[in-house]
Amino acid sequence: MIDFVIVLTYFTVVLIVALRGKISPNSSADEYFLSSRNLPWYSIALSTIATNIQGYQFLGMMGSAYLYGLAQANLEINAVQGILLGAFVFVPLFLKEKITTITQFIAQKLGQRIALFYSLANIALFATVTLGAALFWGAYAADMVFGEQLSFLHENRILRIAILIVVLGVFSAIYTYFGGLSAVVKTDIIQFSVLLIGGIVVCLTAVYHLGGWEQLYLKTPEKMHLHLAADHPTLPWTHLLGLFFLNINYWCANQTVMQRALAAKSVAHAQTGLMVGGLIKYFMAVIIIAPGIALYGILGDSLGEPDLAFPYLVKTYLPVGVKGIILCGLFASLMSTVDSTFNSLATLWSTDIYATYINKIASDQQKINAGRKAILFSLGTALMMGLILLYFKFENPDAAFTHTLNNLRYYINCGIVVLICSAVLLIKPNIKVVLFAFVATLPINIGLQLILPEMNYFVRAFWVIFSGLSLGIIASKGQLNSIVSLFQPASKQSRNWGWALAISLLFLHFIFH
Repeated sequence: MIDFVIVLTYFTVVLIVALRGKISPNSSADEYFLSSRNLPWYSIALSTIATNIQGYQFLGMMGSAYLYGLAQANLEINAVQGILLGAFVFVPLFLKEKITTITQFIAQKLGQRIALFYSLANIALFATVTLGAALFWGAYAADMVFGEQLSFLHENRILRIAILIVVLGVFSAIYTYFGGLSAVVKTDIIQFSVLLIGGIVVCLTAVYHLGGWEQLYLKTPEKMHLHLAADHPTLPWTHLLGLFFLNINYWCANQTVMQRALAAKSVAHAQTGLMVGGLIKYFMAVIIIAPGIALYGILGDSLGEPDLAFPYLVKTYLPVGVKGIILCGLFASLMSTVDSTFNSLATLWSTDIYATYINKIASDQQKINAGRKAILFSLGTALMMGLILLYFKFENPDAAFTHTLNNLRYYINCGIVVLICSAVLLIKPNIKVVLFAFVATLPINIGLQLILPEMNYFVRAFWVIFSGLSLGIIASKGQLNSIVSLFQPASKQSRNWGWALAISLLFLHFIFH
């Protein structure tokens, strides 16, 4: 009972905080979508990472760490690559133009037609896989840990998870609908604090029952390597090539992530916030990956379903009351992603589609209303996708489902990377060829999978993006902006901290090779 009181209290606090920041009827579009462009660095850091951390990190990545060990941490720590590029290359360009959406930057560099493709691709991805996966993982995690207590919803496990998907989706949509980005950032700070506490508790509990940190090396030495053999089917060291490009997509060209930086007080606040977020990613890698490895040291390979790693730790080792905090942490990781994605979808639709093509003289209130309608529509598509993913998960329960979802996302993400890199790198881009390269990434990706089904999906993504970029560069006569000139630190201090963060990443790869 005490666990449910804790969870109910958490939902009440989140809703009160969100609705207290409800915007007035006369608010501007900038206030609703970008919090009046006044976010300080700490709000950017905490809200960005809260958005990034999802239920799939705790379930999917911890389960993958149980299978593959420290190599799974690459997906966390190498985010620093994308964060540094986002902070020092992309953010200064975005803020200089005072854009609301990244689509507007694409339009300036590559033309309105490509910008439309870019925006529609992102809207389609956010409204389906991104939102659907977040809702699925949140509901799945809740049922994993509290299945017996939640049986009053329905005796059938699949139907019970489906009900949770609907409830969590509707709740997140409500406060995003009324409060805009300000409500999202305020609740994200609360949610990040809760998920951080929950993650630390699970991590320390797992390591304690293993016998201490040193036992990770003594009992599971084979799991303590960042780089696996090149022929590893899921995480070969060569996956770092594709991961580099895909991190550009997530940390530099993703409206959901970049929206906080776009709303920053200044370039300095944006760069500081993102770099602090990079440091937090290191910490998150520890509390997400270490428990999975520790559980392998405790159980061996007897855990049949890898995604059960996190629920097993919670149900086996944590007392009543603490479980409620952990469940709140899972809900926090879900809602911080879902509310941010709803807000970004509203921004993209209202700015890129409604105000550009449907109503070119739209008032701020009309733009806000259009964004709110997009939230309602995407709630429907998200619930549908969440239920579809639920079906796929139970069709193949033994798979590390996080990699299944990554594979699905990258069909679209590869083309987005080609566009954003072309917009920044090419001096005089050949618009027609760049558009062709963007569209061609999908059939190239599918073709490579059919011809070379054994190729790792990260490696496949690298070759798809490399092919598209090469085509664009050749067609644009190889005229590229100077790489050095693209880096624009706000101050000498920002530059030095950026170098320190980059060196720390190289150091980690060397130490844990």
